[in-house]
Amino acid sequence: MDGHFVPNVSFGPGVIESIRSVSKDFYFDVHLMVTDPRMYIKPLLQANVQCVTFHIEAAREDTSNLLRHLKRQGLQAGLALRPRTPVAEIIPHFQHADLVLVMTVEPGFGGQKLIPATLNKVRELVHLREKYGLSFMIQVDGGINADTAPLAVAAGSDVLVAGSSVFKGGKVKENVKVLRKSLAQIR
Repeated sequence: MDGHFVPNVSFGPGVIESIRSVSKDFYFDVHLMVTDPRMYIKPLLQANVQCVTFHIEAAREDTSNLLRHLKRQGLQAGLALRPRTPVAEIIPHFQHADLVLVMTVEPGFGGQKLIPATLNKVRELVHLREKYGLSFMIQVDGGINADTAPLAVAAGSDVLVAGSSVFKGGKVKENVKVLRKSLAQIR
């Protein structure tokens, strides 16, 4: 978060690079909530991340070029959509994306409640992925907890991002156990 694209600021490539020595086997999926995603690619490569997702609202006319550039650098490339951005805006770029991230809250602040109507975007993406024979992953971020995780998966999400519900009260192990239990019920 750069304080421009979203009003908040969070850690950047330097923090990732500093913890990489103790997390060599971890997969780093970076979600950029920044005005100029291109300026972060080189530092993220140096930090040894595997996937970079940026908002189509930030890249606009450069979206396909940026996705191809990420892939040429050996990275997986993802596109993120804010709640009010229609899925139709990313259709011209599908073939270059490894991941599509549906924001189920307005980006920039943790602890928000999932906006139920955003799950319709997940359903639409599942349909379009099948229609065009593509294989991008569908990720959901925002308001994921034991109540909403099953709804997101039932809608067709492949990957869930959970922050506040995992770290709530400092009881990470217990919170993850509750989240996994809620997902086990839908299998």
